[in-house]
Amino acid sequence: MRQDLNLFVELCDYLLQEEQKNPVARPVETSELFQKLDLSLNDFGVVDQDLVSNLKSIIKYTPKTASTAFFNQLFGGRVSKATLGDLLAVMLNNSMYTYKVAGPHVGIEKEIINNIIQLSGYPKDSSGTLAAGGSMTNFMALLMARDQKSPEVRAEGLNKTMTLYTSEASHYSISKNAVLSGIGKNNVRLVKTNEKGEMDAAHLEQLVKKDMQAGHTPFFVNATAGTTVLGGFDDITSISKICKTYNLWLHVDGAYCGSVIFSERYKYLVNGLELSDSFSLNAHKMLGTPLGCSIIITKHKAQLHHSFSNEADYLYQTDSDDFNLGKISLQCGRRNDALKLWTLWKSIGKKGLEKIVDHQFELAEYARAYISNHPDYSLYSFDDSISVCFNYRDIPANLLCTALYKEAELMVGFGRFRDTEFVRMVTINTVLKKEDILNFFQTIEAFVSKDLLKSSLPEA
Repeated sequence: MRQDLNLFVELCDYLLQEEQKNPVARPVETSELFQKLDLSLNDFGVVDQDLVSNLKSIIKYTPKTASTAFFNQLFGGRVSKATLGDLLAVMLNNSMYTYKVAGPHVGIEKEIINNIIQLSGYPKDSSGTLAAGGSMTNFMALLMARDQKSPEVRAEGLNKTMTLYTSEASHYSISKNAVLSGIGKNNVRLVKTNEKGEMDAAHLEQLVKKDMQAGHTPFFVNATAGTTVLGGFDDITSISKICKTYNLWLHVDGAYCGSVIFSERYKYLVNGLELSDSFSLNAHKMLGTPLGCSIIITKHKAQLHHSFSNEADYLYQTDSDDFNLGKISLQCGRRNDALKLWTLWKSIGKKGLEKIVDHQFELAEYARAYISNHPDYSLYSFDDSISVCFNYRDIPANLLCTALYKEAELMVGFGRFRDTEFVRMVTINTVLKKEDILNFFQTIEAFVSKDLLKSSLPEA
């Protein structure tokens, strides 16, 4: 083990060097992947040095999500104390379903949940858990809402049409989860949005009334704190009024930007959060922990237990249900994702987490100012969002982003809202500074004059 740990340190050193020398890994074409890299699995193993050489080649061509040139996804960067916690979790290798096998790590998870409950304005007797990702926490919220509205479903299955509501700008997991839960994709109602991608509460109410008149059973509304493309925040307070009127479960999907609860300056973006029934956030996004660290809390502790508990004498042999976390989890075997957030939070405090969140908004503001002051850019985003959407000159966003990626200049994606496609840079990467934002734009400006980009554009 000690020998392999030394090898691990060697590989980490190589990775850090690669991030400095080649912040964007030159991509390997899928048609060449198995020829360029030795990914084969054979009857006999390889000696350590051959394995290390193999691993270094894989590291070389792996996208560098912790580099200052990574703006592509809703995560990025590397916070050392959080990484330390994740590495320690791997070495300890505890599963989180019972206190017997997880020990003090159950307390670590419960402490995180209790603090997030407090920051969200939920009652002290609320509860929560961790899951593999934002899609899964959204799924858990949907299942609790389904079971609360129709308790017989757990035993008998669906025997009526149940309808749920989410904005047209929300995450794709809502429709996917409707399929997995038996609700059905056709029973997802997409609510119109305004120019910022925020849900239209009046249209929501119209859809609910229409379904009730048709004899359907509305049960669940998904609001979003940080839409995937524009980074918009739904008006929780106005949506809550409708949910209360029609007895609908209100979930707030804060996977992207729910961590604004840590910021005194920006927590107003989720005003009314305390009115919701459940809320989820991803610490591996705004807070910068390693993937994945997704958290869901709910006011309905009994419902969380009812929807996800199942007796198993071979498993739950000691301690109370409150400390056997498998009783409130969708999963049985579950890795310890709490420790990395705990080590980060413990080391820098709530104030440190607040600085991480605020810094992302400051960088986005800096980027928007640069775009607004440059005649060759068109801005499509707004204040108080960490998604910065723009176009440069008349270059199609998809071609620009693809060319930058293929030439190993930048990793940035493109998005679409209504009929407009644009470059979407996100300032969520925890290692970014203002000079990296400036370098991002200067890289684009220098790159557009290259023959490679010109050849990527359609002929006039």
